[in-house]
Amino acid sequence: MKPVTTAEIVFPAATFKLLLLTSPLAIVIILSFVVGLGMVVLFGYTSDQKAIKIAKDQLKAHLLAVRLFRDQLPVVVGSYGKILGGTGRYLRLAFKPLLYVIIPITLLIVQLDRYLGWKPLPENAPILLTVHVANSDVQNHISIDLPPAIFQTAPPVHVLAENEVVWRLSAAGDGDFEARVVADNESAAKTICVGSGLMRISPIRLRGHFWERMLSSGEAELPPGGPIDSIAITYPERSIEIAGYGINWIWLFFILSMIAGFIFKELLGIQI
Repeated sequence: MKPVTTAEIVFPAATFKLLLLTSPLAIVIILSFVVGLGMVVLFGYTSDQKAIKIAKDQLKAHLLAVRLFRDQLPVVVGSYGKILGGTGRYLRLAFKPLLYVIIPITLLIVQLDRYLGWKPLPENAPILLTVHVANSDVQNHISIDLPPAIFQTAPPVHVLAENEVVWRLSAAGDGDFEARVVADNESAAKTICVGSGLMRISPIRLRGHFWERMLSSGEAELPPGGPIDSIAITYPERSIEIAGYGINWIWLFFILSMIAGFIFKELLGIQI
């Protein structure tokens, strides 16, 4: 039998590590368990654990009273009133710790969605670049400058009713490319991501719309007061395959992090 060499052991290990770093499913699973642990620990440090335990025990006692004395209407009504009061007290105790947990997780999800929410465009596949302008007059004075690897495959389409101009493009290679749109002697660049791996993708570049930019754009704001309102690239959405079904990474992350949170809650004895 042929002996196994050191190189044959090292290369599969290196391939496995690379797969973990580039596989969306592996990334989501690892992050979910790390975030689940972080949520529980942060909640434990920022909450009044003793008060939360007392509030939960009181709620359990009132719920038990409803079941035991369901034939005694005054007791049941009183218990329901105490349940409402206890629920409000518990929510008040949990609100501040949950705020500490939710804010960083929201920021994390927004950043991760740049990589996991969209897939880069394949080489030689159609690319639709849509420019929304401030008014219809600008549509007659707009052009596009492309890098050598990106080429135009059809004349631009002017959608007068929407103040939009749409170009159909294609890419001859993988990478991050910059297309520059020129309108009324002002120009604005838009990144085009072409490839097959994990890439930081920004589907749209916007002028104004602060919250929309924070959530859906990974590029700087377009110049204020300029003729261009937005530049968008149509990217395919990424879905993670599990047992033959595709699921959005955010739903999978939410489910797995909640499961991990409940596991670590029991292991660490933290009241939530």
